[in-house]
Amino acid sequence: EAGGAALGRAADKLFSLSGLFAVRKPKGPTSAAVLNLLKERLLAEAGVQTNGKKRNRVLKIGHGGTLDSAATGVLVVGIGKGTKMLGTMLAGTKKYTAIGMLGRATDTLDATGKVTEEKPYDQVTKGDLENVLQKFTGDIMQVPPLYSALKKDGERLSTLMKRGEAVEAKPARPVRVYSLSLQQFQPPLFTLDVECGGGFYVRSLVNDIGKELSTCATVQELTRTKQGPFTLEEHALQEDKWTIDEIAQSLEHCTALLLGEPARKRLKTEHPGETA
Repeated sequence: EAGGAALGRAADKLFSLSGLFAVRKPKGPTSAAVLNLLKERLLAEAGVQTNGKKRNRVLKIGHGGTLDSAATGVLVVGIGKGTKMLGTMLAGTKKYTAIGMLGRATDTLDATGKVTEEKPYDQVTKGDLENVLQKFTGDIMQVPPLYSALKKDGERLSTLMKRGEAVEAKPARPVRVYSLSLQQFQPPLFTLDVECGGGFYVRSLVNDIGKELSTCATVQELTRTKQGPFTLEEHALQEDKWTIDEIAQSLEHCTALLLGEPARKRLKTEHPGETA
């Protein structure tokens, strides 16, 4: 009986949780798979019996922006009424650290894809790379990758591509890059730090940088280090902390964090009087 009462309290606490928190997405699974695992863990801890399709209706939970399967880092999660706040995360700023490789292109624009092109890169210097980055800072136009979460007729482009269907590239669209810097250059590898707005694809950025340098390039590793006010080091819960109590504590901490979040970020090139 005591065990049943404890489970009842755990379930009550779980279903009272509301707000935004962040988890650390590991390399490999999709963002949706990570969310499903998190949901299963919480429901199991609360002793809630689930079966099949009903599971998704039991606990209201969602994420604020897909991370590629091969990527790791901050995944913002909304629970309860917090799911209504996820739109602000999609449109908000994000920071990434990306390791790119010169001289090779793939169909997915990252290391998981098939090699589609190889070109010499010996001529590229650190100075060349730093100069090119200036062209990709500020308000720019970007063509999204064919392998992406964007949809055509209700289906993801990546799903259509995997089925072997012909998919036309989406038109270039405006995106914003707040800052872009070269951290390391050890040919063929280079490491970038990028801070960007919503709808931005780091894979497209690295691909475009390769073309601009008269070679090709693809992403080898990608880590989202920050999304909105949530940072990887301070706020993203590791898998061993995906518990009701840990998430409850994180939600309390993150409520204060969100209140302090500025409504809009300024471009480094903007003057104080300018508006977006």
